[in-house]
Amino acid sequence: MSTSTDTIDLAVIGGTGLYALAELENPEAHQPPTHYGALSGPVRVGTFAGRRIAFLARHGEGHSVPPHKINYRANLAALKSLGATRVLALNTVGGITERFGPRVLACPDQLIDYTWGRISTLCEESGTEVLHVDFGEPYTRSLRAEVVAAASRAGVALVDGGCYGATQGPRLETRAEITRMRRDGCDLVGMTGMPEAGLARELGLDYACLAIVANWAAGAGPDPDEVITLQDVLDNVAAASAGLPALLRALLDG
Repeated sequence: MSTSTDTIDLAVIGGTGLYALAELENPEAHQPPTHYGALSGPVRVGTFAGRRIAFLARHGEGHSVPPHKINYRANLAALKSLGATRVLALNTVGGITERFGPRVLACPDQLIDYTWGRISTLCEESGTEVLHVDFGEPYTRSLRAEVVAAASRAGVALVDGGCYGATQGPRLETRAEITRMRRDGCDLVGMTGMPEAGLARELGLDYACLAIVANWAAGAGPDPDEVITLQDVLDNVAAASAGLPALLRALLDG
């Protein structure tokens, strides 16, 4: 499949429960070769609201790739090779603090990385240039502002800010781990926020996260004994992402 395409206005990476963009018109599948190996799956490039955008399912279109096995470097390098300069990452997360309950959308401005053993840099291989990128603000300030403004124009409720804690997965966290994360200042917990954000910075991509709260994290909700089921997660993701098409249209028109 050819890797050439028209200018891409935005690349969207979908997380758990978000494996396609139904509104994407005339999508073409691209799987460009990268220095880092295979992607999670095909990049679907098509037209959305009159603009060319790319969509990639982070876990694969059949949710076959667990968080710690995702080839984050290949995914982002492929999007860049197709011409993307802006990436909106959709991350399905758990809520820790009061503002971030199930079905909330949030655009976090900070993160803490609790992952381990993942290839987290372009500098992994011997002989590659050593990069020391500034990461004090892990999400691109200008793109975050555009996402927040787009949500407002579209009438989509969005929490501006918050700290995303990235854990190893694929298991969910213990109550004690969530208690520690709350003490550390985390508002949200997910499994794919890193190394994706750091790699985007190394690649020079503008990057922002749209966090979709699927459930309360362990012990964080009003019912401390609540058992999290996959169906609950998927139902909440579907409800929370109902306004996503309108938000994306506003973002592309902004």
